[in-house]
Amino acid sequence: MQLKNPILGLCQQSTFMLSAAKVDQCPDDEGFEVAFAGRSNAGKSSALNTLTHASLARTSKTPGRTQLLNFFKLDDDRRLVDLPGYGYAKVPIPLKLHWQRHLEAYLGGRESLKGLILMMDIRHPMTDFDLLMLDWAVASGMPMHILLTKADKLTYGAAKNVLLKVQSDIRKGWGDAISIQLFSAPKRMGLEDAYTVLAGWMELADKGAEPAAQ
Repeated sequence: MQLKNPILGLCQQSTFMLSAAKVDQCPDDEGFEVAFAGRSNAGKSSALNTLTHASLARTSKTPGRTQLLNFFKLDDDRRLVDLPGYGYAKVPIPLKLHWQRHLEAYLGGRESLKGLILMMDIRHPMTDFDLLMLDWAVASGMPMHILLTKADKLTYGAAKNVLLKVQSDIRKGWGDAISIQLFSAPKRMGLEDAYTVLAGWMELADKGAEPAAQ
């Protein structure tokens, strides 16, 4: 079935813009940006590629390969941003500190940033990195939507149980503002829900998007 969501066409025509090692190398701070974050090897690049129907974000079996802020253009006013992954990355400590400093500067000072998609591997959710991102999003009032990635690695019943458990933990610790869903790039599971979130943040939801099925 064809998804009747205005963000779909934009994602399908997305193109790489630029990579930034520092905040001052980012595109002009205007319009709408949605950033994708996740611990190294959480499936962030695969999710981005599936949502855009392209190979925009580099995937690798070596965690931590995304070392820059990578911007992808949807239209003249809207962009997706692939943020550096953290976790297992076998890189020098000074480089890790560089990523952290500039990621914090981007997240804290970017006016065009309208929401954050946080990727969690469904088999290893709520890592220390995830908790830090949850704390930051709530403290800063930044909308956040979580993709429990690699949901195809579990049976549907087991995946649903993890979803309910993480959902409950987040409500207890961070409130009801953060949304969450199952997602699988290979199985194309959860695309409709993710597109609906993106369309809302980018102010496309009032242009004929159908709400995601529950």
